[in-house]
Amino acid sequence: MVMRSLVIYYSFEGNTKHIAKAIADEISADLLELKVKNEIGTKGFMKYLWGGKQVFQKSKPELMPLEKNPNDYQLIFIGTPVWAFSFTPAIRTFLETTNLKDKKIALFCTHQGMPGKTLQEMKEKLANNDILSENDFAEVLKNPQKNALIAKAWAGNIISLLKKSKVD
Repeated sequence: MVMRSLVIYYSFEGNTKHIAKAIADEISADLLELKVKNEIGTKGFMKYLWGGKQVFQKSKPELMPLEKNPNDYQLIFIGTPVWAFSFTPAIRTFLETTNLKDKKIALFCTHQGMPGKTLQEMKEKLANNDILSENDFAEVLKNPQKNALIAKAWAGNIISLLKKSKVD
């Protein structure tokens, strides 16, 4: 049986989207972009103030309806940018409103130099699942080809390990 795979991500400036697409391309996974219903498009320093405030208040913005049902998949990659050393409010909404249980999950984040406790906090929200691996990607769009290759190798390795564990 082929394991159905899904890459779920939220991306504000394109860094996380770039990694998500590379992973999906490598393992022939479906993509699911989380979209906030009333996204505020801020630029410059204001985006950091706005984003940080949202994280510290543990905001849960309303998401647009999901185009795919994550429970239809066995392997799920979940990606987020790092905001204020944590995952984004959109990911918080997703993790707290979607009942993921007994899934094989790989986590990734994108950041500008400091991932904080992002991946650890995501793992805590996904305690009823098998967290296979995690990875973080710094300054993705400064070197998009290199980061895409790293993401593809990481995803491919996860698939190889899953196939090997089925044989053993």
